[in-house]
Amino acid sequence: MRVLLIGGSGYLGTVLAEHLSTLGHEVVVLTRPAKANTETPYERRVGDLTDPASLTAAVTPDIDAVINLGQPSGDEAVDRAAIDALTAPLRGTDRAFLYTSGVWVLGATGDTTADEATPTNPIPIVGYRPAIESHVLATAQDGVRATVVRPGVVHGRGGGIPAMLVDLARRQGAPVAVADLSVRWPMIHVDDLATLFAMVVENAPAGTLWHGVTQPAVSVRDLSVAAGQAAGVSGEPQVWPLEDARAELGALFADALALDQSVSGDAVRDRLGWQPSNTDAVADLAAGSYR
Repeated sequence: MRVLLIGGSGYLGTVLAEHLSTLGHEVVVLTRPAKANTETPYERRVGDLTDPASLTAAVTPDIDAVINLGQPSGDEAVDRAAIDALTAPLRGTDRAFLYTSGVWVLGATGDTTADEATPTNPIPIVGYRPAIESHVLATAQDGVRATVVRPGVVHGRGGGIPAMLVDLARRQGAPVAVADLSVRWPMIHVDDLATLFAMVVENAPAGTLWHGVTQPAVSVRDLSVAAGQAAGVSGEPQVWPLEDARAELGALFADALALDQSVSGDAVRDRLGWQPSNTDAVADLAAGSYR
């Protein structure tokens, strides 16, 4: 397949582009005009998620699938317009469109492990994203093989939110967790997530939603201790008060880091045969890619 990848220069995007290429797919990266001259090993097209005409122009008949890893703009109307522009050329063709959401749309899950049928209860940082998910999935009625993937907290290759825990531990001289040591995060290795994306874009039926999670509920206390090991510091984890974290990171992001969740990713294993194979998050932090 020829796959138009939006967000191909980011943390997940670079790994996904590499993985798709290894599988024999041709990757075409959508680049913002300001980065049009940036080096890339892939074919490039220029467009911007705030410019619908540029998006529609990028989805030419030779494109078999579109994967949108782009960050939400913060404006629901802008994001809806981007989805409409990207899917307009796909309508009636059964070509694939994959939209990237995230498990934060589920909100705090309590003692129940959430799956794809669990109602959404989004925290403010992703407040309108469930509506965008529904907007994407509705295009399946117009002949788009539309799917949504909700990744957990991504780790691996020394990047993602766990890298922030390592940096905090290094700066504070001790392991650090935001707000509450009892918080749990659903986790997934970036290479396993890339494998999942490829399986979904290749084989998933239209109108389906998938959770990208390998570990449903990893203790942030354990993650912070492992991050301290990666940073070369030890001792009991320190709690970073939520108000202090909000002041430095912004309230929306800090509140997301304090969100306690348990989320299942079993559906994609059972229905598509996904077989994640990479190391778990705590081991990756303590003795893997973050050292």
